[in-house]
Amino acid sequence: MSDETTATPTDGLWSRLRLIEGQPLADRADAYSSLHDELFRRLESGTKLDSAAREKSAEKTPSGDR
Repeated sequence: MSDETTATPTDGLWSRLRLIEGQPLADRADAYSSLHDELFRRLESGTKLDSAAREKSAEKTPSGDR
């Protein structure tokens, strides 16, 4: 496996960035600002970007260990 494939986000971030880069400059600035705000809110709320990993770890925890 190459470093490029292991570093690729699985949440659609690269797709969003490519879409933003294809827009005119003024629209691009607005889109980056919106993306920044969304990521900031997610970070501040403690929400993980990879919800699948969170679900897998919850499945591994036996219910008797609470």
